[in-house]
Amino acid sequence: MTATLMKGKPLAERIRSEVADEVGRMGHIGLVTVLVGDDPASEVYIRLKHKAATEAGFDATDLRLPAATTEEELLAKLAELNESPEIDAILVQLPLPGQIDEAKVIRAVAPAKDVDGFHPLNAGELYLGRPAIVSATPRGVMALLAEHKVELDGARAVVIGRSAIVGKPVMHLLQQANATVTLCHSHTKDLQRQTLDADVIVAAVGVPALVSPDMVRERAVVVDVGMNRTDAGLVGDVDPGALEVASLMTPVPGGVGPMTIACLLENAVRCARYRRGELAYPG
Repeated sequence: MTATLMKGKPLAERIRSEVADEVGRMGHIGLVTVLVGDDPASEVYIRLKHKAATEAGFDATDLRLPAATTEEELLAKLAELNESPEIDAILVQLPLPGQIDEAKVIRAVAPAKDVDGFHPLNAGELYLGRPAIVSATPRGVMALLAEHKVELDGARAVVIGRSAIVGKPVMHLLQQANATVTLCHSHTKDLQRQTLDADVIVAAVGVPALVSPDMVRERAVVVDVGMNRTDAGLVGDVDPGALEVASLMTPVPGGVGPMTIACLLENAVRCARYRRGELAYPG
């Protein structure tokens, strides 16, 4: 038995087409990305996001600031973008240079324009079961599970990784789909004992091949969020040998990655609908 691959590209292309239709209906959606400094990985991420946004018809602005930008200068720029009627969605690319407090910057973005869903108000609405803008990667995970008709109601799910960007939001979304969720992390004792009970495993820690085939229950569903650059190339958090055990599994690359950008564009549309009053922002 070999697992069926949950490929992200076909679903992501469909979502991006739907987003383009929505942009056409609304006429204008302004998305601005803010990159401070010249981190190589951030440069790649920004380029991919802009390419996707432009193809979908967004008015996308690529704002570059020097690495020496002060916290006060960045906060002042964000205040301008918050007030601009031309800007619907704001993305500040992380990480930021050491002289800038990332938490303060995340709080400085207007919650209804926070396309990443990182603002404490957006995180809090998700925690309370009233999701407004949810981080793109967790949304992509859930969209892939839905596309492949994975039954989550009553399922046992294990999330490995407790980051505020992926692990915790995925945990909340799975709980809201009525799964019973265990959140594991670097201090979890006997991780295998947890994963072997799981119907669904979501691995999001950034450790190559952390999840070995003998940690996966037969016919389980495995979502690999890991994107680890190694001498052998790009690999996930799950050993590819798990394909021989699982029923469904995402490839790396080509699984969750394409979904992240597609769901980010969906978030930008949602921000635009908030600004136009088509949706009422709960905060």
